[in-house]
Amino acid sequence: MKMNFFFAAMLLALSSIAQKAAVPAQPKIENVIIITTDGLRWQEVFGGMDDVLGKDRKYNQNDSSFIYEQYWNADGDVRRTLLMPFLWKTIQDQGQIYGNRWLGNKVNNANPYWFSYPGYSEIMTGYADTAINTNDYPPNPHVTLLEYLNQQPEYKGRVAAFGAWEAFDRILNESRAGFQVVSAYDTVKGKLNERQKLINSMMANTTRPFHNSECLDIYTHYSAMEYMKLNKPKVLYIAYGETDEWAHHQQYRNYLDAARQVDKWIAEIWNYVQSTPGYKNKTAIFITTDHGRGDKVKEQWHSHGQSVADASEIWFAVLAPGLPAKGEVEAPMQLYQKQFAQTIAKLLGKTYTGTHPIAEAVKEVW
Repeated sequence: MKMNFFFAAMLLALSSIAQKAAVPAQPKIENVIIITTDGLRWQEVFGGMDDVLGKDRKYNQNDSSFIYEQYWNADGDVRRTLLMPFLWKTIQDQGQIYGNRWLGNKVNNANPYWFSYPGYSEIMTGYADTAINTNDYPPNPHVTLLEYLNQQPEYKGRVAAFGAWEAFDRILNESRAGFQVVSAYDTVKGKLNERQKLINSMMANTTRPFHNSECLDIYTHYSAMEYMKLNKPKVLYIAYGETDEWAHHQQYRNYLDAARQVDKWIAEIWNYVQSTPGYKNKTAIFITTDHGRGDKVKEQWHSHGQSVADASEIWFAVLAPGLPAKGEVEAPMQLYQKQFAQTIAKLLGKTYTGTHPIAEAVKEVW
C-alpha cells in the first residue's frame, strides 16, 4: 500500500510538471511606447460625440451636418467606435481600457490642480508633488521614469521623447535627463534621413496657430515615427496636444477630429510595432491623458483646473503581449494617475525607484 501511494504521488507530481511545461511562457516585454493626448475627456472616449455640444452652434463651427455625419449614432457603442475605432476594436479585443465612470470604474489625478504640467509630472514621476503648481514651473526636480530607465544599462541611449508642447523640455528635465526631448518646434538632432530633414524644414516654415509654444500634432507624430524607424528606441514617449488646444478654442468639431486622428496614429504605431523585428510581440503601448475637462456644467467642457469640479477625471488604456485581454474594465474601482509610472516600469519588469515617493502599480493590469 505504501509503495502504491508513493507511485501515485510521483505520477501526480510528474503530471503537474508536464502541465506547467505545456503552458507557453509569457512573452517578455522589452520596449514600451507611452502615448498621451492632452485633455481628452473620458466622456468622449467612452461615449463618443456629445449630442449637446455637437448641435450647439458656439462649438461646432456652424457645421452641424458634418459633425453628425462623421460622429453621430444613437447607439453609444457605435458612436464611440466612430470616434476611436482602434481603441474600441483592437484594444478592446486585445488590451485593457480603464476609466468609464458610468460603470463606477474611476481614474483620477492625484494632484489637486488638474492642468498639464502637474498632470504630466504625476504620470512621469508617480508622485503628485503639490509644489508643481504652474505650467511655467522650472525643470522638474524629480528623476522621471524615463530618466530612470535611461540610467539602466539595457536602456541607456535608447530613450526618446516627442511632445507637441514646449514645456516637455522642463517636465522631463532634458538638460539633466541625458536623452533627446523634441518638443514644440524643436528639430531632431543627430544623423538624419531625408524624411527627417524634410519634417524639420516643414516645421520651420509652417504657420503657428498655437504660437511658439505648441506645434500641430502632425509634426510631432511624423518626427517621432521617423526617429523610431531609424533609431529603434526601447522607450519612446509621444505627447499629442491638439485635443486640448481645440477644446480651449471651443471648437468641438476640431477637438473630435483631433481625437480620431490620434486614434489613427496609435493604430499606425501598433501596426509598425507588430511588423518590425525587435518590436513585434515585445512591445507595450500605454495610452492616457494629463487631465480631464468639465461636463457637469456643459459650458465648462472646454475648461479644466481646480475651478472645474470634474476636471480630475481621466482614463487610460494598455496593450501589451502577455497581459490579460480584459477589454473595457467594468469592475468598480478607484485608480490614480500617480500609479502609471510604476505600472509602466512593471511592464518592463523593472521597479522604478527615486528619492521622491512613488505610488504602487495598478495591480489590476495583471
